[in-house]
Amino acid sequence: MTVPALIHFVPLFALLILAAGVDLRHRRIPNWVTLSMAVGGVLQSFTHSHTVTPAQSIAGLSAGFFLPLLLFVLNAIGGGDVKLLAAVGAWIGPVNILLVFILKDLIGLVLVLAQATCQGRLRTLLKNSTVVALNLVHLREVGLQTVQQVGLSCKSVDKPLPMAVPIFVAVGLLLCFHAGGI
Repeated sequence: MTVPALIHFVPLFALLILAAGVDLRHRRIPNWVTLSMAVGGVLQSFTHSHTVTPAQSIAGLSAGFFLPLLLFVLNAIGGGDVKLLAAVGAWIGPVNILLVFILKDLIGLVLVLAQATCQGRLRTLLKNSTVVALNLVHLREVGLQTVQQVGLSCKSVDKPLPMAVPIFVAVGLLLCFHAGGI
């Protein structure tokens, strides 16, 4: 991908900036933002200057939805985060959405560790993470509902992480890498 090819991603970046700003402020992502992004991603795949083919767009949308679905079921992320990843997938395809999924988790981990450290709750975060992980290991014995309840009760920070921010950073890093900027 060339640097001028990044122009085709301007609508994606504009909506990601909006989603990140709203998520930072209100800890939610409006449905109209994710719907606009998803529809725009699929529609752009049919144009001459598409970022992915129509099949890749639909596959990316699907992968972006199903990858974070378990995290949503476990109450680790909100529904807006799932919809946002699906919408990004419509723009970048299935392989790249997998990379964004991994990158956003690494970026989110750094942010959560920094937030917990600043709030003096790093030890609580580590203890709660261990409790949730042990419950996941014993999912068959304790059941999904117990794991969900444990996850909800193990709050280690004051506010949830606005996942649109790590998603925005991950998409930016991925596209810069593809453009040869990193």
